[in-house]
Amino acid sequence: MIEPAKVNKQHDLHMHSRKQVELTGVQNVESFDSEEFLLRTELGHLTIRGNHLHIKNLSLENGLLSLEGNVHSLIYLDPGTQGKNKGILRKLFK
Repeated sequence: MIEPAKVNKQHDLHMHSRKQVELTGVQNVESFDSEEFLLRTELGHLTIRGNHLHIKNLSLENGLLSLEGNVHSLIYLDPGTQGKNKGILRKLFK
């Protein structure tokens, strides 16, 4: 019996002095402004909060994102909330 190949999902996050964030495994940028980014990554939704946030580099084809600004928090949402934006927003403002 042949087992199906396991898909190795990968997502890395590197932060430099709370001023620069480099991510891999980014599938989509759901929403963003200068104070909050909501991202869909290989391993779930990620919210990045801060101020003066802006995109330095974005390549969704390669799953890469670089941000600059003052980072205050990084929050991963529960895997069960990956479906609908309404559920995500409810989780964010709970």
